[in-house]
Amino acid sequence: MQNSQNNIASLNGVTKKYGTITALKDVSLNVRAGELLAVLGPNGAGKTTSIRMLLGLSRPDAGQARVFGGDPSNHATRMRVGAMLQVAKVPETLKVKEHIELFRSYYPNPMPFADAVKSAGLEGMEDRLFGALSGGQKQRVLFALAVCGNPDLVFLDEPTVGLDISTRHLIWEQIRMLVKQGRTVVLTTHYLEEVDALSDRVIVLNQGMIVAEGSAAEIKARTAQRKIRCVTRLSVEEIRGMGNVDSVSLQDLRTEIRTATAEPVLRELFHRDPDLHGLELTNSSLEEAFLKIIETSAQDADQKSAAQEVTV
Repeated sequence: MQNSQNNIASLNGVTKKYGTITALKDVSLNVRAGELLAVLGPNGAGKTTSIRMLLGLSRPDAGQARVFGGDPSNHATRMRVGAMLQVAKVPETLKVKEHIELFRSYYPNPMPFADAVKSAGLEGMEDRLFGALSGGQKQRVLFALAVCGNPDLVFLDEPTVGLDISTRHLIWEQIRMLVKQGRTVVLTTHYLEEVDALSDRVIVLNQGMIVAEGSAAEIKARTAQRKIRCVTRLSVEEIRGMGNVDSVSLQDLRTEIRTATAEPVLRELFHRDPDLHGLELTNSSLEEAFLKIIETSAQDADQKSAAQEVTV
C-alpha cells in the first residue's frame, strides 16, 4: 500500500466544465513515484483534461491539482516534467537536431543529445527537416522532446500512434527504461496491449469519473470471465443449456464458451463429450474487461439519472 508521501502528482476533488459539458466530475487520483500509471477511457472520458490539469495547462473549476507538492504551472515544477501531447504544434522548418537542442536548452540538467536521439530511434535523421518526416517519424521526435530534458515525471499521450511494430517496441523499451531509472510515467493510449505490457497501475475514466482502478490483472479480473475454445460434437444449444455458461458461439468449427467458473463447465463438457479436443482456456483480455467496465458504468449512470428524474 502506497502512502501519501509516495504521491508526486494528484488531482483532489477536481471538477472541470467547458460550457454545458462537464469534462471531470469531482475526480481524485494520485500518481505514485516510480510507477507507470495508464489512464484509459473512451473519447471524451476526461483523459486529456486530467493531463492538462496536471501539466498546469488548464485550471480546475473546483478542487486542486498538485505536482511535486506545488502548483503544476510553477516554473520549478515544469523543469522536472516532460510531456508528449497528441496535439503538438512543432515548427516544420527546423531540423530534428535543432528541435532537440532547443528543448534541451530549456532544462537545467538535460539528457545528452546522443541519448535523446537514440531513445527515439532517430539516428541518421538529425539533419532532416521536421516537416519532411513521416507521421511515425514525427511521433519519434515528439517522444525525444518529451524525454530530452531528463524529467522526473513524463506524460505520454498516445506516444505510439502511427508507429510500425518494431518502432513501437523500441519506444516500449525506452519507456521501461525510464521507469527503471526511477522516473514516473503517466501514459494514455488506445492500444490496450501497450497498457498490459507496460503499466503498474491503471485508472479507467468514463463520462468524467473514475470507474475502475488497479493493476492490469485486477482490471481484467473485474469481468470475472474465462474463455473456453474447443472442438466438440455438442451443439451450441446443448452447451447454452448447461449451468454456469454465459455465452456460446461457433467460430471456424471451434466452439467458444464464456463463463465465470470454468472448472464445472469443463467437467460437464468432458462428461457429455469424452472425445472433445483442441481445448484452449484463457482469461479475459484487458480490452474485453475495459469494454465491459465502460458498458456497466454507462448503464449505472443512466439508471442513476433516471432515478433522480423520478425523485424530482
